[in-house]
Amino acid sequence: MPTLFTYTIPIDDGAAPNPFHGLCTLAICKPTIRRVAKPNDWVAGLGSRNAPSGDLSGKLVYAMRVDDVITFDEYDRRAPKEWPAKVPQPISRDLAERLGDCIYDYTNGSPPRQRSGVHGPGNMKTDLSGVNVLLSRDFFYFGSKAIPVPPHLMSICHQSQGHKSKANTPYVADFVVWITGLGLERGQLYGWPDLMVDWSAAHKGCGCDPRAQESVNDPVC
Repeated sequence: MPTLFTYTIPIDDGAAPNPFHGLCTLAICKPTIRRVAKPNDWVAGLGSRNAPSGDLSGKLVYAMRVDDVITFDEYDRRAPKEWPAKVPQPISRDLAERLGDCIYDYTNGSPPRQRSGVHGPGNMKTDLSGVNVLLSRDFFYFGSKAIPVPPHLMSICHQSQGHKSKANTPYVADFVVWITGLGLERGQLYGWPDLMVDWSAAHKGCGCDPRAQESVNDPVC
């Protein structure tokens, strides 16, 4: 049986996850999930009661079925040709290109150089501790139009900093039936990120700032 990881997104800014151009990636933040998730697992981001657009608690911001798990090094090698929009372009007029999450450059080997993008030096240790990047074309992204989680699945919801996985075991099958039974096309954006930031500016005030202190040892429950 696949694992269902759920966590609350403090500020959904379109960077973690990055759901653009038909490929949802989780390459920064949530290091524990990225270390242990496997293909066919599900990752679901829940809304925060303190979201910029208002109370999104009890709602689903996005859900992705993990198609592939690759290393940062492989992501850096493949992204420029296969997923060029994932490589950040800070001065692009396209928001999705400014929010690119392939921010670690392994051209000169390890340790990598950090590209100018959504994260700064203070995020590097946490990001890289996740080891892997999660990829999915089988996803549903709602952003600021987060949808209510049905009553029979409310037990997967929480407002804590960490994530749930083992505690979600009784609800995995019902979650998959629900999300895939909505009649929605997969790989689509049904809403825009809750917080849009001009990433051509400095890192000050970016949506990731509140995540800079995210625990590397994100508790699993």
